[in-house]
Formats: sequence, C-alpha cells, structure tokens
Amino acid sequence: MIKKQDRRLRVGVLGCGPIAQFAHLQSCVKAGNADLYAICDAAPDLLARMGATYEPRKIYADYDAMLADPELEAVIVATSDVYHVPMSIKALDAGKHVLCEKPIGTSVEEGEALAQAVRRSGKILQVGHMKRFDPALEAARDFVRDEIGEVLALKAWYCDSTHRYTNTDAVQPLPVTSKLAKKPAGNPKADLRQYFMLAHGSHLVDTARFLCGDIVAVRARLNEKFGAYCWFVETEFASGALGHLDLTVAVRMDWHEGFQLYGENGSVIAKTFNPWYFRASEVEIFHEKTATAHKPLGADGHFFRRQLEGLAQTALEGTPMRGANVEDGIASIRAMVAIARSVETGERVELASVSGAV
Repeated sequence: MIKKQDRRLRVGVLGCGPIAQFAHLQSCVKAGNADLYAICDAAPDLLARMGATYEPRKIYADYDAMLADPELEAVIVATSDVYHVPMSIKALDAGKHVLCEKPIGTSVEEGEALAQAVRRSGKILQVGHMKRFDPALEAARDFVRDEIGEVLALKAWYCDSTHRYTNTDAVQPLPVTSKLAKKPAGNPKADLRQYFMLAHGSHLVDTARFLCGDIVAVRARLNEKFGAYCWFVETEFASGALGHLDLTVAVRMDWHEGFQLYGENGSVIAKTFNPWYFRASEVEIFHEKTATAHKPLGADGHFFRRQLEGLAQTALEGTPMRGANVEDGIASIRAMVAIARSVETGERVELASVSGAV
C-alpha cells in the first residue's frame, strides 16, 4: 500500500464518467500526496454511486458550489473535450490548481484563452498527457536530454487495435453509467478524423515533443480504407532532427505503439502498451561508447496516479513541473491543426502559421 504523507493536496474531480472511474478517482485515493476531497457531476444517480464507493469528504451537484469551497485546492477536469477549457478557466479563476484531461481544447484560440487564464490566476495547470509519467519513457527522455548528444531522427507510432475493447473489457471494471449524464450538444464522433486525432494523435504528438522538443513544421498524408484511418506525418523539430509519425486507427493486430530514436551517442527503442494495462513501456537504451544496452524496469506503471502526484508535488512544495503545461497543450493543438491543414492541402505547414480547430 502507498503511504500517505501528512500534507496532501485536496482534490476535487469534475465528472464521474468512465475516465474518472478508470483513472482519476483511483489516482486520488492511491496518491501519496493527494486526497479525493470532493466529486462533482450533473447526474445525481452517478454522483451517489461514486460517492458511496469512494467516500470523498464533499459531494457536489453544482460545479460553482464546489469551486466556492475554500478547502478545495485543485480540480481534475475529467469531462468531454468541449468542456475542458471553460471548466478549467472557471477553476483557475476560483484560485484552484488544475489537472485537465488531454487535449486541453479543440482549437488554437481555446488554448490561448486558457493560457491567459493560467497567467492571470498564478495557479498551476497541468495537461493530462500521462505518458510523460511512464517511468521507462522518463528514463528514455533523460538519456536523450543528458547523454545522446544531437538527435538525428525519431520514428514513432500509435496504432489503436480492432481488438482494443476486447482487451480492455477484460481488465477494466464495468463502468457505471447514467442516462442523466451531461453530454455535448453535438456528437463528438460525428467527424472521425477530428475525433481520432484529438483522442489518439494528441498522445503521439506529445510523446514526440517530450523526447525531441518543439515541432516547427509538418507534412502529412491520410489514407482511409475499410473503416481505418492512417496518417503518416513528416515532422521537423526545432533542433534540426527529423521525425516520422504514424497514427493508425485501427490496425488489424494487437495494440502497436512505440518509437525508435537515433542520436549521436546512442539510440532508444521502445514498445508501449495499452495504457489500461498500467504497464511501463519496454525501453532499450543503447550506449555507443560502451556498445551496451540497458532496459529500465519501470515497475510502477500507474501513470495517472503518478501525474497527480507530480502536480501535487509542484503545488505543495514548489518543485519544477514535471508534466505538460498549458504551452505544451497549445503546442499539441497547433501540431494537430497543422497536420489537418497539410492533409487538406498536400503542402508542408509551419506550426507558427496555423489557427482554428483541429
């Protein structure tokens, strides 16, 4: 069992749907430096069930009432994408730290409005790019940052599987649902190009940036066949490194995610698993100088709990932020918008020139 610290961040979770049930409520309960102080949802039956299961100190049917609670210190925004920005801004304006599910928004303008709210509030906003808290990927990033020298190229892929739900249904508890749940006005899956890019492409783009830094331009192609979508994206990094990103939904095979990274003093090969297995990536780091490789174990694969503990550590102790900040979130949106524009035009697109929605 994880030992709780004496001083813990008091966290409220907005939204009690599947992502909260699978990830965030358990993270609050298990975190060493945070507590599940409050929950909030518009569906009374769902709120009652989650309240009885997790026993937070406070239960709210009204978000404004939860934000008005002076004991509450931070909010996890675990809602549909369209609510991420307005609900995060509300929390920041109320003086609360925020962990917002990815993507932070669906347009560049939304992201910039959120960044203004972060600066105005002086509070922390961390984007839920939980792969940054995969301990094996952290080890890979440390090697790239400290030892690899110049990076030559990155090949990375994120390929959802047609067997994904067969796998996850076997390991996840049955989610509690409600007919009274608050839903967006439109159907988020009406435009599958946008939906798949926001849901899956945001992970791929952020992992690339986590390893290799800022992306400055992309050239992308999209192939749609037999209900599958495949993006191949040529990527230019500010460092001069080149990248190739493969986002495919869905491959006719098992979940297929990872990367190969080539540098001046070594290389990294990684295989990443479906996140709901809570298993760290298998990473092999090769050192050219000694012609040897090592594989970090990464025994603690609860990325969602680890990202909350990272937020709490920064909020309580003032340590540098380990997770993705609002500028990282905007950069992800810009990259996804640029990919969409490149697919439309067939041209190379610079991220600095884009605006609008994914």
